[in-house]
Amino acid sequence: MDIKKSEEALAEIYRNTQLALQSISDILPETEDERVREELMRQHEEYEKIGGKAAILAKDKGIELKEPNPLKKAMMWGSIKMNTMTDNSPSHLAEMLIQGTVMGITSLKTTLGEMTDESSDEDVKALLAELVSLEEGFESKWKSFL
Repeated sequence: MDIKKSEEALAEIYRNTQLALQSISDILPETEDERVREELMRQHEEYEKIGGKAAILAKDKGIELKEPNPLKKAMMWGSIKMNTMTDNSPSHLAEMLIQGTVMGITSLKTTLGEMTDESSDEDVKALLAELVSLEEGFESKWKSFL
C-alpha cells in the first residue's frame, strides 16, 4: 500500500472540508434568503462530519493534518466580501458556491484517480468517494437556486 498517496488523499479531504467550512462561515453573514441559509447550515454540518472522519482516520494512521494556508483563507474571505457587496441574491450566492464546489470536485476526483486499487488505503479511498458524492449533490442543489 502506498502510504504517501493515502496521506496526500487524507490531506486533500481535510483541506477541502476546512476550506468549504470557511467559505460557508464567510458567506452566511451575507445571506438574507432563509432557504439559502438553511442549505448552507445543512452543508456545513455535512462538511464537519467528513472533516471529522478524516481527522479520526489520520489520527489512527499517525498522520498529522495541516490547516489550510491562512493567506488562502484571507484571500477567500476578501473575495467573498467583494462578490457579495453589490449582489447577495440567492442566484449569485449559488453561482459562487457552485464555482467553489466544482473546484473541490475537480481536485478530489484528481486525487481519487491517482489512487490505484492495489496501492490505496480502502478507508481513505471510501471517504474520498463519499466527499466527491456529497459535493456533487451540493452542486446539484445549488443549481436549483439559479
